[in-house]
Amino acid sequence: MLTDELSKAIAELEEQQVADLVKERLAKGVTPLEIVNSLQQGMAEAGVRFETGEYFLGELIMCGEIMQDSMVVLEPLLTGSNAEYKGNIVMGTVKGDIHDLGKNIVVMLLKGSGYNVIDLGVDVPKEKFIEAIKEFKAPLVGMSVLLTGCQESMKETIEAIRAAGLDCIILIGGNYIDEVVKDYVGADFSAQAATDGVKIAEEIFGVA
Repeated sequence: MLTDELSKAIAELEEQQVADLVKERLAKGVTPLEIVNSLQQGMAEAGVRFETGEYFLGELIMCGEIMQDSMVVLEPLLTGSNAEYKGNIVMGTVKGDIHDLGKNIVVMLLKGSGYNVIDLGVDVPKEKFIEAIKEFKAPLVGMSVLLTGCQESMKETIEAIRAAGLDCIILIGGNYIDEVVKDYVGADFSAQAATDGVKIAEEIFGVA
């Protein structure tokens, strides 16, 4: 059950209320990162409603659009907050999945935290992940997935990266990702919120 007013508003698709609450919280000095977290929790709830049949695809898309509108306001405040270079991270949505909103938010937060993010986009084949890891010598790879049916694709990609002998840490993210999925596909870390991705990156790169 959502207790945060902003999380509830986006889950209920209250476009104007979301816009007002974002402005109000910024004016009160709430950090942009905290606001993104609240929005993400609401989006996750909309995802659950879609999975259970309470919401249709139209509602899910609308929720994503409200989130994107909010990010237009929040993005400039997130980037540049710490622009010092910290390292390379390869990111992409796995083959068969074309959802990129969650991935895009993580990419933006990581860039704002000073990482060089190589964003491979959506529906990314395993070969493309391997090429990018080799080219940029990336110690961290982030894989995003929204569709449960693409779990096997994620597993195959991780197996291919390991088989290629690449020494990198693999972080997976998505609404339904948990420890069970992480262990099944063979990833090192899992994240549900975009802010978790930044925390994990900081752990891996040893950033205080």
